[in-house]
Amino acid sequence: MKKLNVRAFVLIGVYSSVSYLLMLLNFPLPPFPNFLLVDFSDVPALIAALLYGPLAGVFVELLKNVLNYFIVGSPTGVPIGHIANFMAGITFILPTYYVYHKTKSKKGMLLGLAAGTAVMALVMSVLNYYVFLPAYTIFLGAPAMSAPETKALIISAILPFNAVKGSMIAIVFMLLFVRLSQWLQKQTAVHHV
Repeated sequence: MKKLNVRAFVLIGVYSSVSYLLMLLNFPLPPFPNFLLVDFSDVPALIAALLYGPLAGVFVELLKNVLNYFIVGSPTGVPIGHIANFMAGITFILPTYYVYHKTKSKKGMLLGLAAGTAVMALVMSVLNYYVFLPAYTIFLGAPAMSAPETKALIISAILPFNAVKGSMIAIVFMLLFVRLSQWLQKQTAVHHV
């Protein structure tokens, strides 16, 4: 368990702000539908989780989405996309954190990022099928997709998109992690109770 002092709360706020700014720099990937956007806002959340524990990472994911909803807004008026982004973020950072935490090595981080990518891709496929796509249908007034159409969209677009997105975030994070690993280890040693 890690003790969160005032400095930790301030830094979680800073990581949330950086995460929010990175969320604004989103972009589509050409082979996928335009509503699926990549951003690197999970990187500061993962750093916060490594420094202060998994709950800190969850807070960063929550705060960046709350900021984005109130500042940028939502096309539906309802934060469906923000809830989806929050769920994608936590399903990526939590498995990454827990797998890495077992070994605290570069290999452990690679395994953690692979686990985070796989869990995010699978969980988001299920959540899109049962929750997010039906919610968009309701709130956008779009015609409902049949079960086969929904499955086809998930298999052809959402599942591979999240796998690619997770891999891209993993590569960016690993490049940072290689340079910051000694600093992170010193910082985490300081923050342990």
